[in-house]
Amino acid sequence: MTRERNIWGVIAASSAGTVIEWYDFYIFGSLAAVLSAVFYPASNPTISLLKWLATFAAGFAVRPFGALVFGRIGDLVGRKYAFMMTLLIMGGSTAAIGLLPGYGTLGIFAPVLLVTLRLLQGLALGGEYGGAAVYVAEHAPDDRRGFYTSFIQITATFGLFVSLLVILGTKNAMSDADFKAWGWRIPFLLSAILVVVSYYIRSRMAESPLFAKLKAEGKTSTAPIADAYGTAERWKVFFTVLLGATAGQAVVWYTGQFYALIFLQTTLKVPLDTAYKIVALALLLGTPFFVVFGALSDRIGRKGIIMAGCLLAALTYIPIYHGMASYAEPLNFPVLVGLVFLQVLYVTMVYGPIAAFLVESFPARIRYTSLSLPYHFGNGWFGGFTPVIATSIVAATGNKYAGLYFPIAVAAMTFIVGSLLLRETNNQSIWREVEVEVTPT
Repeated sequence: MTRERNIWGVIAASSAGTVIEWYDFYIFGSLAAVLSAVFYPASNPTISLLKWLATFAAGFAVRPFGALVFGRIGDLVGRKYAFMMTLLIMGGSTAAIGLLPGYGTLGIFAPVLLVTLRLLQGLALGGEYGGAAVYVAEHAPDDRRGFYTSFIQITATFGLFVSLLVILGTKNAMSDADFKAWGWRIPFLLSAILVVVSYYIRSRMAESPLFAKLKAEGKTSTAPIADAYGTAERWKVFFTVLLGATAGQAVVWYTGQFYALIFLQTTLKVPLDTAYKIVALALLLGTPFFVVFGALSDRIGRKGIIMAGCLLAALTYIPIYHGMASYAEPLNFPVLVGLVFLQVLYVTMVYGPIAAFLVESFPARIRYTSLSLPYHFGNGWFGGFTPVIATSIVAATGNKYAGLYFPIAVAAMTFIVGSLLLRETNNQSIWREVEVEVTPT
């Protein structure tokens, strides 16, 4: 089948840009412990960190709006055009952060400009993921969609992994004082080079064959937002997917990778380099399992795997984090890697099949818009706010494990709602929409 023969080139081209966008988005959070003092100086380091995490979260808050803006463009004009735009906006915003003076130079304008650039990053990412997931899925055969789209799912974790490697490489190339003074800018400025390369790769891609056929036959939507959310039934689908899938998937993702890193650095006082290495190695070990669970979802279904990941996370986060605390002093590197890896394994369970599930849950003519909004509400508002909510709860209670109550509650909610209300989608044929001729009545 032509679609299947060409799919690897499609995945490579899509993934290259998506990795860069995730890299851009996550170097911001990966440098939280270093940069909170640059843009938010305060006598209390915890307050500085919370302000930085709030700025980090601002990028997540606007992701649903980016989903609507670029989702509409993707359903009206085309998948490729939309995520070409997001790439340029993300890359430009990230490079600008690398040039932005700190609080000592600009005063209050430094965090104001920082938040503005962070909002632009969030808008861009709100359009990027949906475009990449839909683009790959609409090239893939029905019976292997989970397998092929799982490679797009790797890009988020791989982007975080690359951000940690670049930060570590930059930090080890200079003194600690130089890194804190100006070296932190290098990972941001590197984005400009990466974006040029990725833009060239994406510019050579053709439009999704499914969307191209829909457009040629005049079956695309002329009002994607109204068609996607203009009825109570459509909103019911939105809330079912949000609460029964993406909300839990999101908190598991951000707890298992980002909050684990913050917990190691700020709560357990693990040295910065060591914390980065622990998380980076756990990510490297866990990454193949995105494909394992994506492929498995083609055979046994998406829903059961996602629900199992949420349930395991809700049941085991407390003992895992108690274990991390026990092995942080004296530091046992292999055990800490293993405990973070276990969390990453949960991430692969909930995230590996989710792209295929979302694509199959919505019709092609409004797929970009319909898919993007619940995904980015889940990952932007539930997931993106997990680090700041968890850190705030710890600061308020003095209990270093209390921050886990939020992701545990959300993951448990998703397990219940999803188990009861979600339908299985792995037998859904998205190609039927363009291959079956509709007989006029």
